Amino acid sequence: MSVTPDPAQRLVVFAHGMESGPWGTKIQALAAVAARLGFAVDSPDYSHTMDPHARVRQLQALAPQSACLVLAGSSMGGYVSAQSCSALRPEGLFLLAPALYYPGFDEEPRDIPAISTVIHGWQDTVIPPASAIRFAQTHQAELHMLEDEHRLIESLPLIELLFERFLVRVGECRATSD
Repeated sequence: MSVTPDPAQRLVVFAHGMESGPWGTKIQALAAVAARLGFAVDSPDYSHTMDPHARVRQLQALAPQSACLVLAGSSMGGYVSAQSCSALRPEGLFLLAPALYYPGFDEEPRDIPAISTVIHGWQDTVIPPASAIRFAQTHQAELHMLEDEHRLIESLPLIELLFERFLVRVGECRATSD
């Protein structure tokens, strides 16, 4: 018998990158991890616009509700997720090669949750590794710098393990605050 996770209890909302889609390779892999841990998953489609601010407005308008909300984003989706923390107040934030401090969308995210993880590739030529380091240092986020490029595909098995560890931490935090 399979049980469908209740999004009112535990929900991960993914935000994809600028040129990818809502169910790309990384999101599919991480969604499977989330589902295995009892999280419902949503991955809105932002491909109708390349404007990062419009994507932030879209996520905030969706106003996902959950007792344990997690925002996760890759590249521009990392920017979208981080910038939505102030409005959505997630329990956790998981960022992959986030497009933070990038020309045109460089404002500092606010109200970042205490449980936050950033993963970035040392060989990323799209978003400089210094951006991830700056964000992690500013917001005291857990930081993992990997021998990989922007897409982080070579590191996907490790990222799945890190995401699982992250979701367990979010769940433990939520259990102690109930």
